Amino acid sequence: MVDALPPLRDVVARYGLDAKKSLGQNFLFDLNLTARIARTAGPFDDTIVVEIGPGPGGLTRALLAQGARVIAIERDSRCLAALEEVAAHYPGRLTIVEGDAVEMDVAALIQKHARGSARICANLPYNVATALLAKWIEAEPWPSVFDRYVLMFQKEVALRIVATPTERADYGRLAVLCGWRTKARILFDVSPAAFTPPPKVTSSVVELTPNPKPLPCDARALSRVAQAAFGQRRKMLRQSLKSLGVNAAGLLAAAGIEETKRAEEVDVAGFVALANTLSAQ
Repeated sequence: MVDALPPLRDVVARYGLDAKKSLGQNFLFDLNLTARIARTAGPFDDTIVVEIGPGPGGLTRALLAQGARVIAIERDSRCLAALEEVAAHYPGRLTIVEGDAVEMDVAALIQKHARGSARICANLPYNVATALLAKWIEAEPWPSVFDRYVLMFQKEVALRIVATPTERADYGRLAVLCGWRTKARILFDVSPAAFTPPPKVTSSVVELTPNPKPLPCDARALSRVAQAAFGQRRKMLRQSLKSLGVNAAGLLAAAGIEETKRAEEVDVAGFVALANTLSAQ
């Protein structure tokens, strides 16, 4: 036990907090694992940590025990009373925000609370994890207020985040966006047995460190080009990029990319060139 708070299983039983599949919930009860994630996300010093979807507060407790100040964003009102217990145990260290992180400007929220640096650490709800990450990576201005992102995903999503053209099966829009603005790496895998209820897949903890000076490019244009290219990944780019409503052959020629290439053969710099060419038209 990392603190004198009741065991999480008791808290879940007392408040009737059965994990909801509709909310993508899988609760972490393994104290060794939550402590490992918290240590990985530290040291905290004057850093404030945003946690998305804390549920009953397993990772929240571990972050607080490691000395972090935490803003926990939770859309499931059933979990709020359990989180208030944690807040009372750590006076002035835990701020609870009820709401949907997908709809929030988390960077704007953090500016109201952060005195130093800020970081996101979360066991993201699986059903919104990819959407949240893409939203954060595409946000303007860049770099954002966050100095690191330590996040848990399904392993198949984690592989898509860190992929390069070498890993063609996993390389896609998400890898292009993350490779453009961050340095991403998988830290370790997590067994389904660590969760309640256990998911059917292995999970992975991923660290994304923002690149303060990515190649100049409009994030929306890059996302649009990558989406079009990988939307028909088996086709040559001269065909797949027609969905952009432009002269695909001319776009590729201006960007210096062979029109017979497929999306999986183009690196991040190539997609940036395509996006910049599209923006200039």
